[in-house]
Amino acid sequence: MKFRTPKPIFRQIADHIIVMIITNQWEIESRIPSVRDLASEIEVNPNTVARTYALLSDEGIINAQRGLGYFLDKNAVSLSKKLLKKQFINDDLPHIKSMLEILDIEPTELKNM
Repeated sequence: MKFRTPKPIFRQIADHIIVMIITNQWEIESRIPSVRDLASEIEVNPNTVARTYALLSDEGIINAQRGLGYFLDKNAVSLSKKLLKKQFINDDLPHIKSMLEILDIEPTELKNM
């Protein structure tokens, strides 16, 4: 996994996981990799993955089952889309809007693209 700045790595990992969920690469209600396994796989500190899992857990996308690990929630796809949409609106859309204004591009022009 390649990381880009300035977005925090734990958020980039969360975005990657969300895309995997939405594209059905991880099966709903299935067990997902442990913190250590995922950290090793993508070569980051386990604390970073733990922070990612905490974010996804807070959003209801994953659930921790004591002694068993983390599992995708039955509503993981819809919750993932909701979170990704919120992040897009808050993080990406203001930049896009600014660039459209700077470049004098009308929103209707985008529709034709």
